[in-house]
Amino acid sequence: MTERPDASEIWMGPLPALASGGLARPRIGIAGISIESSTFSPHISGDEAFTIRTGDALLAYYPFLEEGRELNGAAEWVPLTHGRSLPGGAVDPDTYRRMKDAILAGIRAEGPFDGFFFDIHGAMSVVGMDDAEGDLAAAVRAALGEDTLVSTSMDLHGNVSEVLRDAVDLLTCYRMAPHEDWMNTKERAVWNLLARLRGEHGADPLRRRPYSAWVPVPVLLPGEKTSTRLEPATGIYAQLPEIEALDGVVDASVWIGYAWADEPRCQAYVVVTGDDRMLIAREAERVARMFWNAREDFVFVAETGTLDEAVARALAPQAPRPYLISDSGDNPTAGGAGDVTWTLARLLDRPELTDGTRTTLVASIFDRAAVALAVAAGVGRTVTLSAGAGVDDGPHGPVTITGTVYSITDGDPDAGTQVVIAVGGLHAIITERRKPFHHLDDFRMLGLEPTTADIVVVKIGYLEPELYDLAAGWTLALTPGGVDQDLLRLGHHRLRPGVYPFDTTGTPALTAVVTRRGDDQEESA
Repeated sequence: MTERPDASEIWMGPLPALASGGLARPRIGIAGISIESSTFSPHISGDEAFTIRTGDALLAYYPFLEEGRELNGAAEWVPLTHGRSLPGGAVDPDTYRRMKDAILAGIRAEGPFDGFFFDIHGAMSVVGMDDAEGDLAAAVRAALGEDTLVSTSMDLHGNVSEVLRDAVDLLTCYRMAPHEDWMNTKERAVWNLLARLRGEHGADPLRRRPYSAWVPVPVLLPGEKTSTRLEPATGIYAQLPEIEALDGVVDASVWIGYAWADEPRCQAYVVVTGDDRMLIAREAERVARMFWNAREDFVFVAETGTLDEAVARALAPQAPRPYLISDSGDNPTAGGAGDVTWTLARLLDRPELTDGTRTTLVASIFDRAAVALAVAAGVGRTVTLSAGAGVDDGPHGPVTITGTVYSITDGDPDAGTQVVIAVGGLHAIITERRKPFHHLDDFRMLGLEPTTADIVVVKIGYLEPELYDLAAGWTLALTPGGVDQDLLRLGHHRLRPGVYPFDTTGTPALTAVVTRRGDDQEESA
């Protein structure tokens, strides 16, 4: 079995020595937009969803660019603007336009640049568009001009369309799911950019560009079936650093693609970049075949079941404690609205969970009005609240909760004010704003102790590291919502023909398309 890497061990080493003809201190801009958007969620991601960083605040976002670090001193950094959001629904077109216009205005005002760090997610959907990152990348390229070397960092659940591929020069993405290496990947994108600019062809806009071997793989699976904690993903991703170490290769990456958007670009991709055209094509095709051949071998990262089956396992006399249940269909870190009440309503109907004989923590739903009512009542008071389903009421409408205000916590930067309503031993967490619960302190700040709870229910798919370590037992419940793990019941109808598991006929060619900006044509290997 292939060993999964430790993110703490995969930071990049020192930059290569400056070559004759290389740029000692290139001028590099930074900008991008990062969000994962489910087109099956009614949530719309507007201005309020995004944290906008500019100038010094943007530069400080990247620890590898701190003053005194090698990468900081290797270039003149020009941080423009970057918008980052918790995953959600499709982006409001006006919100997207404002962020895009700010990036383009910054390029025009601060350019020209030798290089550009284009920091994106890869699964942004915008209402009325099919390829938002492609649109943004093409506009950024037009504003930069042809001579700027562009390096792009992405989530492995992004998509690499032809438009995006052709607008940038260097591409890389995460190699771990869960994404413990998210910041390592951004560093790798910057390192690759600087290494090319410092090389012997650094001053030559064409020759400093590597070739890209791009292979679309017609497979679309949820992240919970492609975790790098398990084979076959572990073994596939283990190929990448080995390929990257070959002479003539700059980077090797595999994108799983984004399963909860219904767009033609959504599928898996393999991209290998480098100077040896035959080598990168061969390796990209080899990894693409590995992925395709393993398409039926991917399995969920945990035992799955209906919510009732998950609860039954958790209530079993010998069930380990704490027992975690993933409310996967409304996972806000995959694009779910975060206020689907379907699971909470059913848990409240279970007397075994509300009779006080065990402790169950349920995180969470957001509802500003319900939080205000609980705050007005005060800790220790009994309240009856109608909460949730303000955004996504498809699976279930608002849930009625009658219980005691257990705690009130102000000031969370993501959630705002949070309240806990205790219904016997069931503790329902309600927040002002959407918030994922990934850390033990997310519970502890509310006066809840997850390590001594019997059952912890979280709107999540695969467990983030702290919850993974917490879980003595775990079921990934196949619940409804905008990021339903059962893709076939969501209703995709705009994918390209032949994408597995929606189409199980045919065998793809898996032939690499080799391109380089400035060349007149693309070639199939």
